[in-house]
Amino acid sequence: MPKRDGTGPSGKGFGQGGMKRGRGTGSQSQGYCVCPNCGTRIPHQAGIPCYNLSCPSCKAKMIRE
Repeated sequence: MPKRDGTGPSGKGFGQGGMKRGRGTGSQSQGYCVCPNCGTRIPHQAGIPCYNLSCPSCKAKMIRE
């Protein structure tokens, strides 16, 4: 809106349903933590890095898939 009178372009900007930022929060973006030794997979939990988790089967450190 060049003159702030509402006559500007009608495109959608940030915050108005236009472009979105960041990673998704759906179940598809979560991924899994995987044990490199035995292959055990557990769902990744947001805010907890996989390398901080131990495998429930063999106690090795997990990695992100």
